[in-house]
Amino acid sequence: MALTEYFVRYLQRRDSLSAADLEKLRSISTETRSFAPGETMVSAGNDIDRSCLMLRGMAGRLHILRGNSTQTVITALHVPGDFVDLHAFVLSGIEHSVIAVGPAEAEFIDHAVLTEITENYPHLTRLLWMSTAIDAAIHRQWLVAANALRSSAHLAHLICEIYTRLAAVGAARDHRLTLPLLQRELANILGYSSIHINRAVRDLRDRGLVRWAGTDIQILDWLGLARLARFDPEYLDLERRRR
Repeated sequence: MALTEYFVRYLQRRDSLSAADLEKLRSISTETRSFAPGETMVSAGNDIDRSCLMLRGMAGRLHILRGNSTQTVITALHVPGDFVDLHAFVLSGIEHSVIAVGPAEAEFIDHAVLTEITENYPHLTRLLWMSTAIDAAIHRQWLVAANALRSSAHLAHLICEIYTRLAAVGAARDHRLTLPLLQRELANILGYSSIHINRAVRDLRDRGLVRWAGTDIQILDWLGLARLARFDPEYLDLERRRR
């Protein structure tokens, strides 16, 4: 199967692609796989010879802390158009796994293909580098939010970010999104108890900022939600310019 258009949209949201760039991207052969909720998409370790690109649904980067008890921590969320493990292309291995958050579909690209791109397509190489830099910027912003925001604002920030990332590739519109996370998973991601998350969801509803039913969220007041979250999308680098 050819490379997903979501990744093309991800790049075109931020830069212009030449005819040669588009031809190369659309000629890449990939393997598409579907995953059940909680299923491992990429395993931690050293034997990695391809990279995973999200096509549908959502994925989480999972770290496991071992000791007297085992604890799992989700440290990133990936949406359509995201490479979930592009950093593994230049590392000897990765210390985390990637799991499906809800039903998910992804494409896998051999590292040999990425090597050929980096050796022959300098503009696409810079854009691949850009995507890993944006991934790192999201990590930094999560740390800032975790340290600076209280539970309701922290949850609001996550909603603003995920909606903005989905909308940028055409996977969400009209301030509606699907967030396939249980409250205990949100608690894991944001670092609160399930009770705190339940209260935060109720607070956002009571303020008239969102309508939240199951996994479906409608943002009723974008400006109010973004103001509460102190959300500034600059770290997502959505400006379209030559790289």
